[in-house]
Amino acid sequence: MPPNHSARMWNARKAGQSGQGNIVSHGMKRPRYKCKTCGKTFSARAGTALEGIQKHEELFVTVIILLAYGCPTQAIVHAFGLDERTVASWQQRAGNHCELVHKEKIERGILDLIHVQADEVWIKMRGAVVWVALAMMVSTRLWIAGEVSKKRDSDLIDRLMEKVRRCCKAMAAVLICTDGFAAYPKSIMKAFRDKVKNPYGIGAPRKRVWPRLYIGTVIKYTVKRRVTEVVRRMSHGQ
Repeated sequence: MPPNHSARMWNARKAGQSGQGNIVSHGMKRPRYKCKTCGKTFSARAGTALEGIQKHEELFVTVIILLAYGCPTQAIVHAFGLDERTVASWQQRAGNHCELVHKEKIERGILDLIHVQADEVWIKMRGAVVWVALAMMVSTRLWIAGEVSKKRDSDLIDRLMEKVRRCCKAMAAVLICTDGFAAYPKSIMKAFRDKVKNPYGIGAPRKRVWPRLYIGTVIKYTVKRRVTEVVRRMSHGQ
């Protein structure tokens, strides 16, 4: 649930207890609330993935959990008597809500990332092959960014690092460890830089890489799918 709606619900509970506040209860038959400032009413599901769902909440949550763990859509359709389009719509709805929550909670530039691990995974799907690039905050094991693309190229890494940048505190010290994919160093330095005033007073502002940005690269050499050598080096920073 996005923070603004969470705040509304909390204020509504307080208002119901104390009789004060801008959010008040609006109707006893079903949970609804009213904002005394703007005059608008909203349901308890407002701002959640359940908003507009006609089925029971437990059914929606169960279906999303099964989908998250890889349960086939056809099995869910036969088990719960749902339409395929309904299941697909719920999956899209839950995904959109997760993305909004991630932006509200994580991509706010308040995390002291310290150490980030980035990597890509090759996934074979039915009739397609995609690359999933992921970034994790090592200290908390929090997945802070993810991108999907049909190609493993610089565009994929650029989008991933832009998301990582939006999560990180400005000008904080951060170490980003990657594999040997050549696109990483350039994409990281491209994302972690700020505009500075041109010292000559004319022309466009210059872009300066964060002074405490460090890039570590780990390259694994394999022979017949067995790792024979591991090389670790600093691609940027000391």
